[in-house]
Amino acid sequence: MIPFKDDNPTRRFPVLTLILIFLNIVVFVLSLTHPAGLQQILYRYGAIPRSILTFKTHQPLPAPLTVFTSMFLHGGLFHIAGNMLYLWIFGNNIEDRLGRIRFILFYLSSGVVAAYAHALSSPSSTIPMVGASGAIAGILGAYLLLYPTAKVHTLIFFGFFVQIVRIPAVVVIGLWGLIQVLNGIMSKGLMVQSGVAWFAHIGGFIFGLLSIKLWLPKRGWR
Repeated sequence: MIPFKDDNPTRRFPVLTLILIFLNIVVFVLSLTHPAGLQQILYRYGAIPRSILTFKTHQPLPAPLTVFTSMFLHGGLFHIAGNMLYLWIFGNNIEDRLGRIRFILFYLSSGVVAAYAHALSSPSSTIPMVGASGAIAGILGAYLLLYPTAKVHTLIFFGFFVQIVRIPAVVVIGLWGLIQVLNGIMSKGLMVQSGVAWFAHIGGFIFGLLSIKLWLPKRGWR
């Protein structure tokens, strides 16, 4: 199941959403072409759980700053493609609803909460967390609360056949959230080091879901 657009129009052009997508793509290309190599870049500027909890690091930046740089790093093409697709589908409506300044503050705050949710779930880990998915999870939580009935155009695969179906956002995002929770529980139950920061997604999603109404403008929106 792959969502690719929604039927939720906006009043304003999503400038910041597009800027975030552009910055993520630029950073990804620069990371791929950097002489140090992608893996070294991820270890230099990714958010390492043990470091961001203890503030002790051998990285070139203070540990708290890597929480922000990690949001613009991605480990591969499918990683960034999936994140940017979700950011484009759901981010424009949250930007439209919050306004640009509130939107970027909400986005970054979601990413910070996501990073520390992952760090607290694996406090001794020295594997860097990278990607915009924690911040985007906050957007998904916000979208679920604000636009649960908005229709999302989704590709459904039946073997070799593909069908486009318009599904309510509560179903699309609800299934996404359920997958994160189940995988997070299984990763802890099996005591294996997953390549996906499930608890970052869960933390960002819960933050967006519970806090979005506090971010809404007091007036001027109908």
